[in-house]
Amino acid sequence: MAVASTITGRSISFGVEVRAALISLCVSILLLVVKFTAYFLTRSNAIYSDALETVVNVLAASFATYSIVLAHRPADKGHPYGHGKIEFFSAGLEGSMILLASVLIVGKVGVGLWQHRPSATGQLGAGLMLLSGALLLNGGFGFYLWYRGRRLGALTLEASGTHLMADAIDSVVVLAAIFIVRLTGWQWVDNAAALLVAVYIALMGLRLVRRSAGGLMDEQDATDQNLLRRILDAHIGPEGKEPRICSYHKLRHRHSGRYHWVDFHILAPAWWDIRTAHEAASSIEYEIELALHEGNATAHVEPCLEAKCPNCQLAKVTGN
Repeated sequence: MAVASTITGRSISFGVEVRAALISLCVSILLLVVKFTAYFLTRSNAIYSDALETVVNVLAASFATYSIVLAHRPADKGHPYGHGKIEFFSAGLEGSMILLASVLIVGKVGVGLWQHRPSATGQLGAGLMLLSGALLLNGGFGFYLWYRGRRLGALTLEASGTHLMADAIDSVVVLAAIFIVRLTGWQWVDNAAALLVAVYIALMGLRLVRRSAGGLMDEQDATDQNLLRRILDAHIGPEGKEPRICSYHKLRHRHSGRYHWVDFHILAPAWWDIRTAHEAASSIEYEIELALHEGNATAHVEPCLEAKCPNCQLAKVTGN
């Protein structure tokens, strides 16, 4: 059986992904320093919430780099389906850390309000300048990671890029809050912005955890389902393209990270010999693998027992 993109070795995207992940880690560390510097200058809870999320970025980027290296390792005796599912685990871990960060933000705001501790009492102008630079870096590199992840089918990079772009949106909210506090002196705006950021990143974390859980539990991908059915439907019946089959059933598919695993049963004329049936199955498998780019398809052939099957009738006439 032909395989369009082998999982027995590292794909050509490996170097690109590792470089992107390492740059992500370096950028996250730089942003961590910038944001906590801004926090210590301003004592703003809103900036603290933004900085705390960057701690998650650093931890997630570290694990993401490891995940990408492991995901590209070839299949072995203990892992015959490869190591791709580490990417789902990585995304789930990042989502869980984001949820923890949101809880810590709410806790800090709550303690400050309980103790009547004022916030945003420091050098707000310096904080605004530092956050503006962090915003540009976050947004630009986040989009780069997201785009690379989508192009390469790398969930780890896509999740990191989504997180950085969301972090940039958080920075916009924080910048607006600090600007308002500086103009009006309304310190409650700082706490409100911190809570808004906490809610937003909590929702983002939940989405990542949900997607991770779906991948780990082999949730069916609707896009893949439609693609596979179009390919198989095109081969059915007298009007289908070669190799013509009578029907198919038991279509199943799942992801192992970026890799696709597909298995299905095809019904073929009962008088086909083993070689003819094998060649037909291999042809369809290869077509599916090409369409999925990185995948493995396996077909099981069964004899068609339908007495009035139009495809069988045509095969009798043509001798195929």
